[in-house]
Amino acid sequence: MKSLRHAVAFAVPAVIAAGAAAGAAAVLAAARRVVMPSVRRNDTQILAVDTGAQTIELTRTPDTELPGRYGLFTTGTYGYVKLGAVLSADATSVRRKLLTQIEPGARVDRDAAFSGWYHVSPSELHLPWESVLIGSPAGPCPAWLFPADSSTWVIQVHGRGTLRSECLRAVPLLNALGLPTLVVSYRNDGEAPRTRGGSYALGASEWRDVDSAIGYALRQGAQRVVLMGWSMGGAIALQTAVSSEHRDAVAGVILDSPVVDWRTVLRFQARESGLREPLPGLAMGALGNTFLARLSGAEEAIRFDRLDMVARASELDSPILILHSDDDGFVPADASHALAEARPDLVTMPEFHVARHTKIWNYDEDGWSAAITGWMTAQNLL
Repeated sequence: MKSLRHAVAFAVPAVIAAGAAAGAAAVLAAARRVVMPSVRRNDTQILAVDTGAQTIELTRTPDTELPGRYGLFTTGTYGYVKLGAVLSADATSVRRKLLTQIEPGARVDRDAAFSGWYHVSPSELHLPWESVLIGSPAGPCPAWLFPADSSTWVIQVHGRGTLRSECLRAVPLLNALGLPTLVVSYRNDGEAPRTRGGSYALGASEWRDVDSAIGYALRQGAQRVVLMGWSMGGAIALQTAVSSEHRDAVAGVILDSPVVDWRTVLRFQARESGLREPLPGLAMGALGNTFLARLSGAEEAIRFDRLDMVARASELDSPILILHSDDDGFVPADASHALAEARPDLVTMPEFHVARHTKIWNYDEDGWSAAITGWMTAQNLL
């Protein structure tokens, strides 16, 4: 009996320590997923391709069933194809029109990723453009410049885990409005320079690269700039708007499916992934601690209070247009609505539904375009 008590006395602390170590590892792993750039995740499967009718059948998801024009990342002969209207659907599959010609005999693998990008290359737009390099604190960041006559430039910022191509959907409208458009990259996005740790700062440092892009635009003759951010690009645009040394030149901000408060987004995504409290809260706490943040892969502690633009709403002074579907499914619209309520003098937020994350243009191009054109006109930006 005495030996059993001694065994228990030694075993219990060991089990507790092992549990604590496992818990700490889980927290750091969750934190790491937040800050480390991710690879594109396949989210649907190609069930059939009819090269005669030029149709494609996909597994049905909340995204693949959406009406409108989209893209599909694939492997095999075609790396990316464009998709048109939904032709039919049942409980498990969706048949859509192909807008990219697939030839008989082409190899198209089963796994695929549904996308709102639509355009991949600026050459697809059939507009004048040039590649430029923008010197930033991180190094030379590549950008696409689409020239036009206005002295008001639009600087577009893509989201997390994507590239500049995400922004190309907006260029034809902006060009038709006479606005030069600069589509930028930023540190650690896979095109701009990689920093030592190669991690995201969720907008806390990336805004400096966008600030450099504003400086570039001003040197090229711009007198005013409008920042346009998609998803995490929205968080970066908002940080730029309140931190830029050129903030007097920022005449407006357009946000498409933006991250306005990271804590709201990360808790939502954790729930969707089946993670429950206290893990999300502990992961954010780890990222806010200098030592633990570095163990998680972040280069510096992330101050989530500084990234909460609802809490910092009083610091904003440029008019803002928010385009956010109420059933986004990835970045909830709650913080966008909260910002609109906090600053009704600055924020315009038309209603959008069904469109999902960063797919309003794809789902309702006319409504999306009308919202931007009307807001630009009302703000005397044209």
